[in-house]
Amino acid sequence: MSDQRTTGELYAAAARSTGKIVAGIRPDQWHYATPSTEWDLRVLVNHVTYENLWAAELFAGKTMKEVGSRFEGDVLGADPLGAHAASVEPAARAATAPGAMEALCDISMGPTPGSEYAAQMFLDLLIHGWDIAKGSGQDARMDPALVEACMPIAIRITGFVREKGWAAYGTELEPAGDDPQTRLLAIMGRRADLAAPA
Repeated sequence: MSDQRTTGELYAAAARSTGKIVAGIRPDQWHYATPSTEWDLRVLVNHVTYENLWAAELFAGKTMKEVGSRFEGDVLGADPLGAHAASVEPAARAATAPGAMEALCDISMGPTPGSEYAAQMFLDLLIHGWDIAKGSGQDARMDPALVEACMPIAIRITGFVREKGWAAYGTELEPAGDDPQTRLLAIMGRRADLAAPA
């Protein structure tokens, strides 16, 4: 049976699961490499925190102009774990609020239904949670229900992005196995058997 959650609820679940992984990063690991090859752990956690901060505002009806430049640069400060943790629940609440999926969100692509913005955020947070787990040597197994729900979203979004020639995702890879997580990661240009840091 397919997952009946809205994309807002799926994003909230991915944000929370990624939050648990971020909480497991050790103080000496912030500059460890990640599968997002241009970003170390701190830069990647800054990115997902930034995404959550924006989501809390845009799902609540703010425009990009109203948010302005408040979240530009380093949003982690001296307490990266605390900063990320504080970003999760406001975003989750905003994405699951009544009417959030039907309302238009003001994103860089233009006015977009909340359900589509949430789908993009769900994909981003779920995959980056795996990136962070790999980069910090944690258990990188994803929730199978989230993997299943994400598969058609990943196929649709990566197909569109690659057709446009945008550089948001790497090249799709041949999966190293046929389990759903391995296939999802291959769609996103990632090798499931990537070794964790020593």
